[in-house]
Amino acid sequence: MGLFDFFKKKETAPEAQEVLNKGLEKTKTGFLNKITKAVAGKSTVDDDVLDNLEEVLVTSDVGVTTTLKIIERIQDRVAKDKYLSTSELNLILRDEIQLLLAENNSNDFRNFEYGDHKPYVIMVVGVNGVGKTTTIGKLAHKLKAEGLKVVLGAADTFRAAAVEQIKLWGERIGVRVVAQAMGSDPASVAFDTIQSAVANGEDVVIIDTAGRLHNKIGLMNELGKIKKVMEKVIPNAPHEILLVLDGSTGQNAFEQCKQFTEATDVNALAITKLDGTAKGGVVIGISDQFKIPVKYIGVGEGVNDLQLFDKKAFVDGLFK
Repeated sequence: MGLFDFFKKKETAPEAQEVLNKGLEKTKTGFLNKITKAVAGKSTVDDDVLDNLEEVLVTSDVGVTTTLKIIERIQDRVAKDKYLSTSELNLILRDEIQLLLAENNSNDFRNFEYGDHKPYVIMVVGVNGVGKTTTIGKLAHKLKAEGLKVVLGAADTFRAAAVEQIKLWGERIGVRVVAQAMGSDPASVAFDTIQSAVANGEDVVIIDTAGRLHNKIGLMNELGKIKKVMEKVIPNAPHEILLVLDGSTGQNAFEQCKQFTEATDVNALAITKLDGTAKGGVVIGISDQFKIPVKYIGVGEGVNDLQLFDKKAFVDGLFK
């Protein structure tokens, strides 16, 4: 059984969808209200409606490039069907967004498995304040709850608060934490964590890293060094480089994604704080523009409010 099967077993569809719907309430309300205004007084989807819809998507933080792609697809459908009523627009928009997400996330995460890696190594990156450490704690909690042995590495050694936060999460959920003194070499922490995980037969290693972006070259060098020491213990580690983004920052999340994808080989995304914002459209735009799978979304403060991303469930949450 793969690690994602644990999520599948834990979160039955109705419960997960209810939590997701609640978490996306602000985005949904803003999104649907704007669409209603965009089609007010119109019976068919014409150029004015499409112009208004374009504005709706851009102001919902879907992003200009992705918005134009969606509008173009709807235009093609209008041209093909000749007549489309505005009442059909929600259904069409819903279809196109779901198709776009499907194209940009090659794996179906409801059935995805990590494979035979043991330990499976996840390196978590992202700027300070996006919910990186909280995401690590919640993910570790979910995996431990299903019987997996998890160890956390506190490799953000430049901030005492980051190390303490990881330690607190470890105590809270009963997971081992490897930490060194403030200012220690982050690569050394990563090395010790993975080496001890191998020795202890642990299943998953999650490594926190510093979230500084003021010097991209420094960031590249630091993350590169951490990767190299990981590979000394486990070839091809880390298996997952998870970038955590704060969904409430809208367009700023796009810039952070750009910076980190240039600095390291990000192959998974976690988008947090979607419950506190009307900018959930950022999930659609980032997925489309960077072609990196969104694996997790944060839709609440609770320890169980980190969800495995389900494309259909997400779109349902936006439109229901």
